[in-house]
Amino acid sequence: MTRPALWSVVGATGTGKTGLSLDLAEALAATGRPAEIVNADAMQLYRGMDIGTAKIPVPQRRGIPHHLFDALAVTDEAAVAWYQDAARAAISAIHGRGAEAILVGGSGLYVSSVLWDFRFPPRDEALRARLEAEFEREGAGALFARLREADRDAAARIDPRNGRRVVRALEVLEQGGETHGGALPHAPEQWHPSTRIVTTHVDREQLVAMLDARVEGMWAEGLVDEVERLRDEGLERGVTASRAIGYAQALAQLRGDLTREDAIAQTQALTRRYARRQVSWFRRYADARIVDARTTDAAQLVRAAERDDR
Repeated sequence: MTRPALWSVVGATGTGKTGLSLDLAEALAATGRPAEIVNADAMQLYRGMDIGTAKIPVPQRRGIPHHLFDALAVTDEAAVAWYQDAARAAISAIHGRGAEAILVGGSGLYVSSVLWDFRFPPRDEALRARLEAEFEREGAGALFARLREADRDAAARIDPRNGRRVVRALEVLEQGGETHGGALPHAPEQWHPSTRIVTTHVDREQLVAMLDARVEGMWAEGLVDEVERLRDEGLERGVTASRAIGYAQALAQLRGDLTREDAIAQTQALTRRYARRQVSWFRRYADARIVDARTTDAAQLVRAAERDDR
């Protein structure tokens, strides 16, 4: 019996990953190979963050098992090392049931941590607490300057405003390690021997228009009301969740710091920038099959994979 495969459907936000993953699961089932879906979108890990993450509602999941959706409270901090363990455990359990696993999402480091032999540097809670206190006292600029002096390559890959990543990079350096800076390891090896990667792609001009309309749709669908409910559950205390694109802007609108129009415009700009980073990240997946999810026949993907296996 052929060993169950690990499929991965990746790509920029708004390029049709969710629909294609459902079609793929059904196409696999039609060949006698059931499939289950594992989330690789960092923000879809959070319970209640639905509209702003375009999370597919349960009734629309076509009866296909989904894993690692709604796994965290908005006050929890998502960590890639935790996610790697959780996702690989879910995939191993799926394979143990004789089903194929489909990893779906656009969070590049999360996806890569599962697909390749990523090993994360150890954590030191006391050291991190000290660095975080220094960050609060001295500001992002001072700590980033320290990082740039210690590891210029890592500093070049990190947004100077992202205090969390700057602190983590310094934490690793002070333990005598090398910062990975969110980069793929050199000459990465696949974690699972039968891995099939599909990258969804939409031309830039079309994607920009689609993303702008998508953000406007989120406000129309009630994103601000969703954020108001989540604020009662501690969203503003969430280190990760409160900074999510769209959620941070909706919070600012609720506080009166942004108008509705400015919140939408800022979210659109950040979403476009994020999509560019995603495209750049997934371009490094040399063995991926690049498709337009709007016109791709999932059954053809399955047949193509079967031909490749011969």
